[in-house]
Amino acid sequence: MSDQLYQERIVALAKAKTGAGKLASPTKSARRDNPLCGDRVTIDVTVDGNGKIAEIAHQVRGCLLCQASASALASVAVGRDVASIVDLRHDAERAIGRESGEAHEPFTAFAPVRDYKSRQECVLLPFEALQDALS
Repeated sequence: MSDQLYQERIVALAKAKTGAGKLASPTKSARRDNPLCGDRVTIDVTVDGNGKIAEIAHQVRGCLLCQASASALASVAVGRDVASIVDLRHDAERAIGRESGEAHEPFTAFAPVRDYKSRQECVLLPFEALQDALS
């Protein structure tokens, strides 16, 4: 991939590693693999009595895009319920060009991925793992 894809904002999200690690006692956990590229994401969450995410952690064995996406997701997931997590996924899909409309921060960083269809799944894999954990 070229420098056009790995822009400064994507690199910064990956380096931030927001939520990286494992929760000691998660309420729920799920792992998703991308067989095409080998990325693997495990998401741990603690859900409070109101159905909202109280804590989130992720372990990513994957590319920079997958790491950045997991970090971006973790930075905005706490305090959200299942319905608003679906909204976040739509935001990411808008950023990468799969849905129409404007994306919001921090997902606007993934706009360069629009031109790399084969890499879009790398951005969405953390969302799939979180959706599995919450279902």
